[in-house]
Amino acid sequence: MDKQQSNLLKQRRDKAAQLAESGLKLYSNHFKNPQPIADILPRGEQLAAESHEESGTTYRVAGRIMSLRKFGRAAFFHIQDESGRIQIYARRDLLGDEEFKLFKKWDVGDIVGVEGKLFKTKTGELSIEAKKLHMLTKSLRPLPEKFHGLTDVETRYRQRYVDLIVNPEVRETFRKRVEIIRLIREFLSNRGFMEVETPMMQPVPGGATAKPFKTHHNALGIDLYLRIAPELYLKRLLVGGFEKVFEINRNFRNEGLSTRHNPEFTMLEFYQAYATYHDLMDLTEEMVSWLAAEVTGSMQITYQGMEVDLTPPWKRYTMDEALVEVGGLDPEILKDDDAIMRMAREKGIELQPEAGPGKAKTELFELLVEEKLINPTFVTSYPTEVSPLARRNEEDPSVTDRFELFVTGREIANAFSELNDPVDQYNRFKKQIDERGEDEEIHPVLDNDYVRALEYGMPPAAGEGIGIDRLVMLLTDSPSIRDVILFPHLKPEAGE
Repeated sequence: MDKQQSNLLKQRRDKAAQLAESGLKLYSNHFKNPQPIADILPRGEQLAAESHEESGTTYRVAGRIMSLRKFGRAAFFHIQDESGRIQIYARRDLLGDEEFKLFKKWDVGDIVGVEGKLFKTKTGELSIEAKKLHMLTKSLRPLPEKFHGLTDVETRYRQRYVDLIVNPEVRETFRKRVEIIRLIREFLSNRGFMEVETPMMQPVPGGATAKPFKTHHNALGIDLYLRIAPELYLKRLLVGGFEKVFEINRNFRNEGLSTRHNPEFTMLEFYQAYATYHDLMDLTEEMVSWLAAEVTGSMQITYQGMEVDLTPPWKRYTMDEALVEVGGLDPEILKDDDAIMRMAREKGIELQPEAGPGKAKTELFELLVEEKLINPTFVTSYPTEVSPLARRNEEDPSVTDRFELFVTGREIANAFSELNDPVDQYNRFKKQIDERGEDEEIHPVLDNDYVRALEYGMPPAAGEGIGIDRLVMLLTDSPSIRDVILFPHLKPEAGE
C-alpha cells in the first residue's frame, strides 16, 4: 500500500470515528423497501426545468454515493442502486443545521438512504430534493477515480466487488450471463428436457480427459474427486428410463489458467435417447442462433473485431475435409498413416510412443484449422482413438459419430452419438488405462459401475456439452474467460 492510499484510509477512518462519536449509526438497517431508481426516472420525463412534481410525492431511494459536490449551504451528489442512478440535492435549510453538518463528513462510496421530492434542476437533470438523509453504511475505503483505466487488469478480477460498483458495462455482462442461462433452461424445458443434478464428488472421475482435484471423505474412508464432467452419471439416467435430461453444472479441472481456461467452470450437458449427433447439430444450431437473437438482438455479432454470422445453416466439415479445405493438406497424405505421423512430427507436434494416426490427425487439426474457423462450423468424424465414449461410425469404424462446434477459432460444444455397447466400452476404457503411461489426465481406475449400467441396456442416444463461459464470452464480446466469471481463480496477492 502506497503512502497516499494509506493517508486516504486514515482520513476515512478518522471521519468514521467522528461520526460515531456524534451518535450517528454507521451501519444502520432500518431503511427498508426503498423504491428502485429506475422506477422513478420515467416519472420526471415531462417535468420542466426548475419545476417540482405537482403530486408532491415523497420518494424513498437508497444507494451508493458515486459523486459528490459540496458547497457552503448545499450539495449535489449522485447515488446508484442496482437499477440506475439519480442526482440528490441536499440543502442546509431543508435538512437542518445539525444534520447538514454531519452530512458534510460523508464520502463517495457511502451507502445512504434519501427521502424527498422530485424536481428538475436549471440544466434539466432529474433530481430528488432531500428532506431527510440516512447513513446506512460508511465506506472506509475510497473508490478509485479511474478504475477502468487501471493497467493491472487482475485488480479488476481480484476486487470484482469494486469492478461491479464502478463499471456499469461489467454489471451488464453478468446480467447477460444470467439471462443466457435462463434462456437455455427455457429452450430445453420447452422441448421436453428435464433438468437434473448429479454428484459433484465422484469416486471415479470420468466423462472427459483431465486431471482432477482430489479430496478425502473421512466417514467413508475413501478418496473422492471433484467432477471433471457429469457425463457418465447423466447417461446412467438414460439407463434408468429418463429420455431427455440436462444439467447446468460446475466442473473442476486441475489445469493451467488462460484466457480460455479456469479450473472451475460451467458446462451445459444434455442427453437425448433415440437421437443421433445429427439431431444435436440441428438442435444446437437452433438454440445458439436463437440465444444470439434474444440476447444481442441480431444473429450478426462482433467478437473482438471479428464479424460473426450465426444465421443458420452453419458450415459442416468432416475432420478430413477441414484439414484439406481449411488447413491446406494434400488429401493423399490423409490416406497414409505413416505420412500423417511424419507430418505431425515435422510440424513440431510431440506424440507419445503409443499415439496413432488418429491422435496425429487431431493435433494437426488443432494446429492448422481450429483458429481459422470464425463463423460457426461443425467438424465431424473424429478419430475413434481420441473419442473413447463416442459410438463408432458404422461405415468407417476408424472414426466416430461425433462433432465439435467452433466459433471464432474456439471450441464451443462437443457432442456425439453415445457408445452403448458395454463390451466395446469396457475395452476402450481398458485400452485407455493400459496406455496412459504418466498421463495424469487419464484416471487409472476403470469405472466398472458405469459398464454395469450399460449392461442393463442404455437406449441409443446422443449427448452434448456446451461451455457456458465461452458461450457468454461470445455473446458479450468478452476477450477472457475471467471477464465472464464473477470471481475467477488467481494467484495469491503478495503477503497473503
